[in-house]
Amino acid sequence: MTGTDVRKDAQDSGPSGYAAARLRLLTEGARSGPPRRAALAELTDDWLTGLFTAAAEGLRGVSLVAVGGYGRGELSPRSDLDLLLLHDGGDTKAVAALADRIWYPVWDLGLALDHSVRTPSEARKTAGDDLKVQLGLLDARHLAGDLGLTSAMRTAVLADWRNQAPKRLPELRELCAERAARHGELQYLLEPDLKEARGGLRDATALRAVAASWLADAPREGLADARRRLLDVRDALHLATGRATDRLALQEQDQVAADLGLLDADTLLRQVYEAARVISYASDVTWREVGRVLRSRAVRPRLRAMLGGKPVTERSPLAEGVVEQDGEVVLARAARPERDPVLPLRAAAAAAQAGLPLSLHAVRRLSATVRPLPTPWPAEAREQLVTLLGSGRPTVDVWEALEAEGLITRLLPDWERVRCRPQRNAVHVWTVDRHLIETAVRASELTRRVGRPDLLLVAALLHDIGKGWPGDHSVAGEIIAKDVAARIGFDRADAAVLSALVRHHLLLIETATRRDLEDPATVRAVADAVGTPSTLELLHALTEADALATGPAAWSSWRGNLVTDLVKRVAAVLAGDAPDEPEPAATAEQERLAIEAFRTGGPVLALRAQAEPATDEEPPGAPEPLGVELLIAVPDQPGVLPAAAGVLAVHRLTVRTAELRALRLPDDVDDGSVLLLNWRVAAEYGSLPQAARLRADLVRALDGSLDVAGRLAERDAAYPRRRGWVAPPPRVTVAPAASRHATVIEVRAQDAPGLLFRIGTALEKAGVRVRSMHVSTLGSNAVDAFYVTTGTGAQLPAEDAGSLARALEETLRA
Repeated sequence: MTGTDVRKDAQDSGPSGYAAARLRLLTEGARSGPPRRAALAELTDDWLTGLFTAAAEGLRGVSLVAVGGYGRGELSPRSDLDLLLLHDGGDTKAVAALADRIWYPVWDLGLALDHSVRTPSEARKTAGDDLKVQLGLLDARHLAGDLGLTSAMRTAVLADWRNQAPKRLPELRELCAERAARHGELQYLLEPDLKEARGGLRDATALRAVAASWLADAPREGLADARRRLLDVRDALHLATGRATDRLALQEQDQVAADLGLLDADTLLRQVYEAARVISYASDVTWREVGRVLRSRAVRPRLRAMLGGKPVTERSPLAEGVVEQDGEVVLARAARPERDPVLPLRAAAAAAQAGLPLSLHAVRRLSATVRPLPTPWPAEAREQLVTLLGSGRPTVDVWEALEAEGLITRLLPDWERVRCRPQRNAVHVWTVDRHLIETAVRASELTRRVGRPDLLLVAALLHDIGKGWPGDHSVAGEIIAKDVAARIGFDRADAAVLSALVRHHLLLIETATRRDLEDPATVRAVADAVGTPSTLELLHALTEADALATGPAAWSSWRGNLVTDLVKRVAAVLAGDAPDEPEPAATAEQERLAIEAFRTGGPVLALRAQAEPATDEEPPGAPEPLGVELLIAVPDQPGVLPAAAGVLAVHRLTVRTAELRALRLPDDVDDGSVLLLNWRVAAEYGSLPQAARLRADLVRALDGSLDVAGRLAERDAAYPRRRGWVAPPPRVTVAPAASRHATVIEVRAQDAPGLLFRIGTALEKAGVRVRSMHVSTLGSNAVDAFYVTTGTGAQLPAEDAGSLARALEETLRA
């Protein structure tokens, strides 16, 4: 029987004919999805039109209107019929009787009905008072009766919506936020509400309403398919349960998956999650655009008037090729993604650090034009990834923006296997991929506890990467992590640490909660698996971050205390008295610079390109540039460190690594000493300054004629403070027994322009002498060690060392 035959049968046989035709339509196995929804709506249209025509004979100024989902021509098997009986206010008794003759047959068939009887003016007033009513009327569709009446009402309602959009769209946004708070995020729930949860069908409808306002529009790519997929799942759910439910309960998922021809319930959930992500991301972008347009309407007319009618576009730099504009991160006009494969990670890191969203246009341009990164990645790419992962909560939104345009799987192909993968575990509250990002967010709060925050953050990202493969995910993850570590540019030693962290990421929590910690064999087994104190330190932080990111049931003070106790016992087994590392011998160039500095009595500089060390896996060819190595030799005198660090900060040079040591001159030259500073630097924007200019400013800084602090303060004042992510507070400690000849002060802090200048200035004010230093920047984290002595070259007394550490920490917190 054709669709035309079904509709004719429904009309000829009245309510019973409609019910039979409806049943046949819903049980036809060959017809499902949009065709069935459209056919069901058309069948219902014909039946209701027949009811209206028979009941309204001779009555004028009345029309029957479908609204809401029915108005859109979409009917799921158990959907409500949303109907409006519209009339011109004439014979109200006749209209009431007409309503009864339409509503009662619907009720008699057991169909859910949402109905109203109004004049056009009443419909507009009700819509003005009730946002939900107005949203339903935006999809109004004429069924029968006075077409002019329906058209006039629909035109008026749309005009009201567009005129009132600046007021009503914020209300709609708040309504969506309240619904999301009640029902959660569809893309992560094991038993999601397909309609009400964030990223569900209600949000898709809200996007249609925004588009109808003409104020903003959602990104269209994939949105229609995502909405269709959720509707298909809801159709199958209605048929499987026989109820008008939108909650995809666990016990229904296997049947729904089978009805949709899917492999299993996990495949079903993954498709639901993917659809929800498309809708959620489109919602984020759309509401951001709505806010931008409304702010622009409120502010720009005044600014244009002040500037003589000229348009205003404020752009402030964030990183090379990346700027902020209108509260979003966009690409600079001079950016060339096709020539700069690191740009996606640089833009993402800058956005996360500033707490700003990546603009849709920027992400799409990057996705369409950027070149693939070489293997292994250049050092800057690895550092930008670490910076992104270490940026706290803003990392989530930035990561989702990259993922929405396919950039994450292009950077990390192994990500595809864990993307949108459900976790059927009551303890877990996230999908596998979101759990990994949540773990990185939690790990970013613990970076001050470890000496290698870069390894902690990457391990957080990869610790469950093996869940996309069969078998023990820790074993599979170990292999994947080693491969990923090599691909993104870590050396063999670091790759081994990362793979060990992934392999043993459950070791501490499982041992602490399931084994006897008083048994020496238990502690020894953990020590043998971990191997080194630094790996133990990283594993401890990773364990806590992993548990906190799992859910509230996975971590408690009791579990934390057990793990800490185990770590202390293992650390005692691994402890050893490591001797001081011998100072490396000076190179011929370093000796030459030192001699020249001593003879001239002033600083001597040398700049040279620094390249990535070659690996066995690399093909032959030119090494990857890392930045510029800057050697500075200065006769030993007070204030060298803050002066040199301050000059670099003034010239917007980012310090990646730095070393300072006193170099004794050869006996045949003199018995004095020269301070040798070895920096690896990169220009924050543009190109590096000339060595002659750096030297001139360094001379002025040393003699006090260059006010470094004032210059840095002026520059900070020129740029308004961004809200950004609040980094963990700095941590300054005294490393016990780290050196026999000096007191070692360890500083772990958020990297920032002028940080090393502030540290050097504080050490100078404390009256200590910096014998040597080792500075490294790992992503956005500075991990520095300063070997300091008294003026006579002795170690600081323990009390003085503690006071110095506390004073330095207070300085950096200010």
